[in-house]
Amino acid sequence: MTKALRAGCTYFAGAFAVGFLLGVLRTLVLVPRVGETAAVLIELPIILGASWLICRRILRRAPLSSGEAVVMGAAAFVLLMIAELSMSILLANRTFTAHLALYSEVAHLLGLAGQIAFALFPVLQAMRRKPGRG
Repeated sequence: MTKALRAGCTYFAGAFAVGFLLGVLRTLVLVPRVGETAAVLIELPIILGASWLICRRILRRAPLSSGEAVVMGAAAFVLLMIAELSMSILLANRTFTAHLALYSEVAHLLGLAGQIAFALFPVLQAMRRKPGRG
């Protein structure tokens, strides 16, 4: 269990770092040019691809069972949601309720779908890994 939680923390940290940089670029460069929803649609495959690679690297170094991979993905997802809420409150000066209201917008729903996919990547990778493969 500790190994899975550690892997989840590492997975979150790597993906969050990449996502933070992409989010800044999306906000400053893409949103003014193409709008919020289109900007998210451009960013989403990039962050999901990076997350897949980060996850794969972690699981190659420290293979997990499917059950442990669930813990890894859940831990990373919870940390990601806490970080997103914290940034929304601290940086954007939103209330908890205002943050939740964002999920009524298409762009934020797309982001949430991406975050759910992010949480599932460890399980998908653990399931597709066969014995004897690195």
